[in-house]
Amino acid sequence: MELLVIDGQGGRIGQQLVRAITTRYPQCRVFAVGTNSMATAAMLKGGAYQGATGENALKVACRKADVILGPLGIVIADALLGEISPDMAVAVGQSPARKILIPMNQCDNTVAGVAELPVGKLLDSALAELDKLLRG
Repeated sequence: MELLVIDGQGGRIGQQLVRAITTRYPQCRVFAVGTNSMATAAMLKGGAYQGATGENALKVACRKADVILGPLGIVIADALLGEISPDMAVAVGQSPARKILIPMNQCDNTVAGVAELPVGKLLDSALAELDKLLRG
């Protein structure tokens, strides 16, 4: 199974996701795409199998992934302080991959009905959703 983790800014959410996924599911290949080189480097440090940076890398990776994980902003144009271009948001949204989005209520995007939780709890929830997918 090909898992794609997408993150921007400093890549900390992505790094934590990659580390947790590679620890719990060593049979899965985790590919990381950062909107900038710092985010990509952080996810590679977290244990991603491969990594790439930028819009075109994201578009290509979205076509190959079985599951895409990342903050909610990866499907919203101009999110992550402008790091998500409209084309990037479309690529993620139109990908046939299953998406597991983490509701980070930041950057002027709020998901109604979602409790404000610490990042660790949000990541645990994302991993629980991945576990459901992997167990079929």
